Amino acid sequence: MHAVILAGGKGIRLRPYTSRLPKPLVPIGDEFSILEIVLSQLSQRGFSSATLAIGYLGHLIRAFVGDGSRWNMDIEYVTEDVPLGTMGPVRGMLDRLPEHFLVMNGDILTDIDYADVLRHHSAHGAPLTVATYRREVRIDFGVLSTRNKQVVHFVEKPTIDYQVSMGIYGLSRSTLERYTVGVPFGFDDLVLDLLGRNTPPAEYPFDGYWLDIGRPDDYDRANTEFDSIKGTLLKGA
Repeated sequence: MHAVILAGGKGIRLRPYTSRLPKPLVPIGDEFSILEIVLSQLSQRGFSSATLAIGYLGHLIRAFVGDGSRWNMDIEYVTEDVPLGTMGPVRGMLDRLPEHFLVMNGDILTDIDYADVLRHHSAHGAPLTVATYRREVRIDFGVLSTRNKQVVHFVEKPTIDYQVSMGIYGLSRSTLERYTVGVPFGFDDLVLDLLGRNTPPAEYPFDGYWLDIGRPDDYDRANTEFDSIKGTLLKGA
């Protein structure tokens, strides 16, 4: 099993933590970096190889991860000279990937079974499989629906449920072959095109632990919770 880890972003929303470190290398719980946790989990689930798409401060990621032998994995690198979105870097490396592979952001903390996501994708024949998570968003205001300058409906501080993308995907090489190499191409571009061609992605719903380390508040939460979730995230660590 092979994983593509997207680790090239500048982590602007997480500054100042990312001023000197790429986001995947920021420490969690004073013991591990995010990327170290991800690679340990992939190895534990049977992934034998990975490709890291790097860009901003990528030399630090290379120096830390090396060839992957520390995790009993073979790791290679692809460098983004210009930002290409989520799927753009993957399109450029298709010739070195197996038919079915995992794609994931390099700044995620979760106890999802990565191998099961990939097995689910391979078994169901969808062009893309999206791991999803249920989010509740509380609106701290009274919400009005209006028509012709009159209020026709009112809800006080409603909670809205969404299924959101976790930044983890099962993908097939044949899905991306139709798209142009070397141009920006995001996850949103791919999903909208697949829907427009009536070839919808599959869903892999997940209800365990998931945290996207995108903002300082998320990072603070991850460090606060790490001692209690370490055993779940890193079995045997």
